[in-house]
Amino acid sequence: MKVLVIGGTGALGGHAALHLAAKGHDVTITGRGTGAHPATPLARLAYLQGDFVAGDFTAERLRGFDWVVFAAGNDPRHVPQGEDFGAWLHKANHVALPAFFAAAREAGVKRAIQLGSFYAQAAPELVADNVYIQSRQAACEGARAQGRPGFDVISVNAPFMVGTVPGLPSAIFDPYVQWAKGLIPIPPYAPTGGTNFMSFESLSEAIEAALERGEPGAAYLVGDENLSFAQYFQLFFDAVGRSDVKVEALDQELPLLPDAAIPQGRGNFISYEPDTGETALLGYRRHDIANAVRTIVAQFG
Repeated sequence: MKVLVIGGTGALGGHAALHLAAKGHDVTITGRGTGAHPATPLARLAYLQGDFVAGDFTAERLRGFDWVVFAAGNDPRHVPQGEDFGAWLHKANHVALPAFFAAAREAGVKRAIQLGSFYAQAAPELVADNVYIQSRQAACEGARAQGRPGFDVISVNAPFMVGTVPGLPSAIFDPYVQWAKGLIPIPPYAPTGGTNFMSFESLSEAIEAALERGEPGAAYLVGDENLSFAQYFQLFFDAVGRSDVKVEALDQELPLLPDAAIPQGRGNFISYEPDTGETALLGYRRHDIANAVRTIVAQFG
C-alpha cells in the first residue's frame, strides 16, 4: 500500500513509518521542517513537507495514498511560545485534526489511523478538569466522525511510550540514561504513583494490524505493562549496569518527570489490562518494556 505518515519525522510516527516500510509498504513521511533527521533511516523515505494545523494537507495533496497514519496530535510540547494553551490545543486537535481527516476522505484514502492518547478511555474521570485530555478526546472522536463507507477511520490510543528511532535524538530518554549512569546529579528516586507503559515496537505492530484488520470507527485502548514510576526508572539503572542502586518512591516532584507530565496527579496510578479480544485482533507484543529500555540504553549510553 501507499502509506502517508503525518508526523513521520517524530518518534512514534517515525517508528511506525519504518515498521511499515520494512513490511513492504511504500511509505511517505511528513513534517513541518525540511526533512527527516539525516542520522536516521527516516531520511531514506519519501518526504512531504506540511503542517496540518495550517491546513497544508489539502485533498489534492493527499490524493494517491491508500492509507494514512496520523501521528501528529498536539500536546503541551507543541504549543508555540506566547500562544494561549487551551486555544492552541482547540485549534489543533478539535478543529484542524478532524479537518485533515475530512480532506483524506475527499482524496480517496481508504483507511486511516488516528494515533491518540489513553487518558479519556483509561481514566475518564480526568477529562472534566484537563484541557489537554479534552483536546485529545475531541481529536479521537472528531477523526472517527469523518469516517464513511469506503473511508475507515480507527483510533489507536496509547499510554506512556518507551522506545527509540535509530539516530533520532530524544530530550526524554537521553537524560534518563545519563541520570542512571550517574552523570546527572539527581538522587535515585521516582515520584509516587505509576501508569501503563508500552514500547514503540508494540505500538507499531498495533498500528499495522489496525490498518489491516481494525474495525471501522473503533477506538482501541492499547497498552502493555502497569508499573510504578519507581519500577520503571529502576529498569534504566538495571540496564546501565547499576542494579545495586535502588530507585526509591518519594512523594516529591522529579525534574526528569515533572508533575505537569502526570495528569492523574503524583501518587496516583492509571492501571488497566487491554481488552483481550482487541489485543488478540491487533496481535502486538507484550511484556516488552525492559527490552525497550535496553534498546534506549544501547542508543544513548
